[in-house]
Amino acid sequence: MTREIANILLDLNAVKLSPNEPFTWTSGIQSPIYCDNRQILSDIKAHRQVIDHLKTTLLNGTDLNEIDVIAGTATAGIPHATLLADRLDRPSAYVRSSKKAHGTARQIEGADVEGKNVVLVEDLISTGGSSIKALEALKENGANVVTVLAIFTYGIEGVREKFTDLGYNLEILLNLDELLECALDKGTIDQSGVDIVKNFRDSL
Repeated sequence: MTREIANILLDLNAVKLSPNEPFTWTSGIQSPIYCDNRQILSDIKAHRQVIDHLKTTLLNGTDLNEIDVIAGTATAGIPHATLLADRLDRPSAYVRSSKKAHGTARQIEGADVEGKNVVLVEDLISTGGSSIKALEALKENGANVVTVLAIFTYGIEGVREKFTDLGYNLEILLNLDELLECALDKGTIDQSGVDIVKNFRDSL
């Protein structure tokens, strides 16, 4: 599974590797890697494969009867959560980064999550900060989050433990080390490039 997901992300440029000409993140950090999993939406077959793997990974550890709602983080997690919800015949919702300043002032849109068992879908886990904020919002709205499901993670040290310490189960399809192994085999990057990317990740 990991090799198939890695190939999809690399072939669609959802994850770009550029050890010698780094990208500038919004924070201003110069990074040899850039992740934009929205590119998965550009290929119907690839998106279906990703959803298939999300479904399989989820149901390997969670009984479908224990899942009431599939929620995505706004905005990148929404399309994956919506398609997964359809595949599982469950209603969907999404979690804003903050409450609306107008109208109903809700932070969670779509299906009602109060008293429901919810799966939170993320496209990327980096530091885990945005995901944990979404989890806090779900908890405040009465949801019981049974699993956090993500497509890709940089594998920054200590991030998985943040979720564990808060009592959340985290399932991820692919990590950076697995992607780099695939990229090296494909000739997308050489060993010195791999070392640069890993050293950058380990410095975060």
